[in-house]
Amino acid sequence: MTKGPEQYLDSDAATGRVMAHARLLLKLTRRFEAIAPPGLRHAAQVANYKSGKVVIHADNGAVAAKIRQMSQRFCSELSKFGTECSGIEVKVQPRQIPLQSSASTLKPLSATTFGLLRSTAENLPKGPLQDALNKLMARAAKQE
Repeated sequence: MTKGPEQYLDSDAATGRVMAHARLLLKLTRRFEAIAPPGLRHAAQVANYKSGKVVIHADNGAVAAKIRQMSQRFCSELSKFGTECSGIEVKVQPRQIPLQSSASTLKPLSATTFGLLRSTAENLPKGPLQDALNKLMARAAKQE
């Protein structure tokens, strides 16, 4: 029978501690999502747990303020399920949207630069570098 990655990670002492912490964070995350009001559960997430304090990242300042107001209630609810919670630390940390891309700015080439690229491409032997320079010059916007 083959071992899964979780069994390999649990077998080593150092990675076993990391896995235990990861499981604790997962448990706290699920519990936080269960006790948080609907408007907050999607705008904040459990980020860490250290020295009895639960660290929560909020998407904006308004959410962070509301969580700070409710921190005592959250602490008591989280403590009911076996995890010591002496306080909640809230940080504003907007979520990163992985597929969000910024539009690239078009930077035109000056006539001098364009001429320098053309002469360099003409002096190069036939090959991929010359092709790449020619393609660059064909696509590049020229400064008037």
